Amino acid sequence: MRITRRRTLSAYCLALSVDWGLGFTPSAPPSVSPSYTSFDDIGRSSRHPKATTKLDTASVLTLDDDVSFRSVASPSLSLDLKDPKVGVLLLNLGGPETGEDVEGFLYNLFADPDIIRLPPLLAPLQSLVALLISKRRAPKSREAYDSIGGGSPILQYTRAQGDLMTKSLKDRYGIDAKTYIGMRYWYPFTEEALAKIREDDINALVILPLYPQFSISTSGSSLRVLQEEFAKKSELYGPQKMFHTVIPSWYDRPGYVKSVANLIQQELDSFTPEELKEGTSAEQPIPRHVLFSAHGVPASYIEAGDPYKAQIEDCVERIKVLLPSEEDGVKVHLSFQSRVGPVEWLRPYTDDVLPSLGEQGVKNLVVVPISFVSEHIETLEEIDIEYRELALESGITNWRRSPALNTDPTFIDDMADMVADALSEPSQTITEACVANNVGNLELEPVSNQLEISSAGVGGVGFDDNLAYSSKMRKGK
Repeated sequence: MRITRRRTLSAYCLALSVDWGLGFTPSAPPSVSPSYTSFDDIGRSSRHPKATTKLDTASVLTLDDDVSFRSVASPSLSLDLKDPKVGVLLLNLGGPETGEDVEGFLYNLFADPDIIRLPPLLAPLQSLVALLISKRRAPKSREAYDSIGGGSPILQYTRAQGDLMTKSLKDRYGIDAKTYIGMRYWYPFTEEALAKIREDDINALVILPLYPQFSISTSGSSLRVLQEEFAKKSELYGPQKMFHTVIPSWYDRPGYVKSVANLIQQELDSFTPEELKEGTSAEQPIPRHVLFSAHGVPASYIEAGDPYKAQIEDCVERIKVLLPSEEDGVKVHLSFQSRVGPVEWLRPYTDDVLPSLGEQGVKNLVVVPISFVSEHIETLEEIDIEYRELALESGITNWRRSPALNTDPTFIDDMADMVADALSEPSQTITEACVANNVGNLELEPVSNQLEISSAGVGGVGFDDNLAYSSKMRKGK
């Protein structure tokens, strides 16, 4: 798909505030919400009760000719896998592939109680609220996707990552594995992936969310879907039928850290002697700057125990170690993008940091989309167009953007390493991963009389209204 880059803003992880005049406190979400493929499903929708899943014992899978499922916590539990069939389930957000998909994608998104938190008495209105919001926001979102060729490239990148990872597993470990893609809000849905996994008689499954840093609203939301499916169909997914393990986060893996650092270094090396001279002054003695722009989440998520912020900060510090130091002429900054609505988000905001860097005399800047592993609407439009324009207007004349990891060979090999490690180390079940990362504990405070809508991993939901409006004003529209 040919990608044309132009202006729009959307939220990979946004918190909208829509005034419904209801004046109530959003409640904690249930364990999962259903996915909807069309508006015809509205009549069949209902809010699922919270699933209860017994914690499975940690186990180790040995990939020999005669594979033995061994429980670490309970050695008496064992399952001999005479014919090991390894599967890797890649979890991601999903996105509309055409303009016609946009409204349905938004409907599925807002039908998720993780996105719109209604109190129990109003739970039957979930589908109606989702329908109203998706219709209202669809034109703006469709414009966003039209600007990058008509649809999201996230599925193409995810397929490519899966294919190359499978090859790396075979070439470097001798592991024959099949890769499955489970998207949260658009095709192929997680439920479709599970159906294919069953058809292929997979009995050793590695679950890999394509979010390096764990957030209740991204990895957590996808894992809740799996948690409910596994609880409802324990005869299909129970430990006596299928070994499974989750890799909940992987921001600290040396291979991942190195791959990001390598891409940044390439951009740092691209500054010319003239640009380096332009970027050095009495006001600003450091000629090159790196801005990690992570997708934000509402501050209330962190207060409720979401590990995302701490993992982002740790991740940046690990990458920073591999980059030139300030003494070598490189300074690192961190900011958070894509905030929407009146609620407090993680600070500092990217659209505040860029003007500040300009005031400090920064001329040479590399922007790094740290929480994204593939190009999509937030990188292609929000960063490449909106933030680039803001940077230039702020006096940052030499702009660079480090690409997302996409199919970077170092990253692909590290994906394969993750899977191989997961198969040989004590497992972490879906429920254990959710409990360890506070999934299900999130409660949001009311914002005056407004209903807070929190959307995690929502590409193309809409513009960041404040920044988009400012851009129009700068252009005289």
